[in-house]
Amino acid sequence: MPRRHPSYAPRTIRAVEMLGMEVARVRISRQVTQAELAERAGISAETLSSVEQGRPTVAIGTYFEVAHLLGIDLLEEGDELDVAWSRARQTLTLLPGRVRHTVPVDDEF
Repeated sequence: MPRRHPSYAPRTIRAVEMLGMEVARVRISRQVTQAELAERAGISAETLSSVEQGRPTVAIGTYFEVAHLLGIDLLEEGDELDVAWSRARQTLTLLPGRVRHTVPVDDEF
């Protein structure tokens, strides 16, 4: 069975490319080599290269870890993040555990 590749929205591709360029810009401005950053992040140099190229197939956790190591803030720190996290957790708690498609009832006699 051939492997299926997801299609990404143009906005998604552009956002990932922008993040990759920012990672490359900060890494170079701090005079860190790809090999050094890759080792510190626990990934291969090829994966780091994919991050810097903005490839959407790289795991989001990898993007966040590399950005964190370079000091790039992707989320606001402190109280605002805690409030947003709490609000999301409360909302998820109130929602059903799974989504079910309901069968429409035909009540036409």
